[in-house]
Amino acid sequence: MNILIFGPNGSGKGTQGAIVQKKYEVPHVETGVIFRQNISQGTELGMKAKGYIDKGDLVPDEITVPMILNRLKEDDCEKGWLLDGFPRNLAQAEALYDALQKENIELNYVIEIVLDRETSKKRIMGRRLCVNDNNHPNNIYIDAIKPAEKDGKFVCRVCGGELTARDDDQDETAIDKRHNIYYDTETGTTAGVNYFKERVSIIEVDGLPGVKEVSEDLLGKLK
Repeated sequence: MNILIFGPNGSGKGTQGAIVQKKYEVPHVETGVIFRQNISQGTELGMKAKGYIDKGDLVPDEITVPMILNRLKEDDCEKGWLLDGFPRNLAQAEALYDALQKENIELNYVIEIVLDRETSKKRIMGRRLCVNDNNHPNNIYIDAIKPAEKDGKFVCRVCGGELTARDDDQDETAIDKRHNIYYDTETGTTAGVNYFKERVSIIEVDGLPGVKEVSEDLLGKLK
């Protein structure tokens, strides 16, 4: 089962991707990890990518796509893969699809977790970290995991510990910049999703309900 997964920051894409990965026992392939591995191993593509990264430039698709293809051909991908974090725009979608076609690598499904921009932003800004355990889920904008209240302030819903917020989760400018790319229907990520809709089976899942409801809907459609 070869799958691409899309969803804006704040949609729960990472959580749902992990659930899909576990069910089908396929590797979760992330472009950031691929870059780091190629650079640390000193591959030709990795060294070319490093040259751009060191200058603060984006790595061209002609380097990124071959690195991704090399990863998808590794032994652990024989039963399939879940690709996350790429493509991020229409041009990358076209380049990836063409490359997969040339290599006779079938793309079985594209998952799109659909969530409106305002809700996505609130979920990012509503995330809170428990000082006792970062794995305790707390979000002031999600009823199912809303923190408890004590003495007029929020505390961890699991253990009652103090809560903090990551600085980048409160950076509206950075959040808006990422969402500007994702929700762009002309050249951005959404444009790339629409490109695949004309070529591959798309599974659309409403990201608004809770994690359990979304995963049940998603796995029910992945048959």
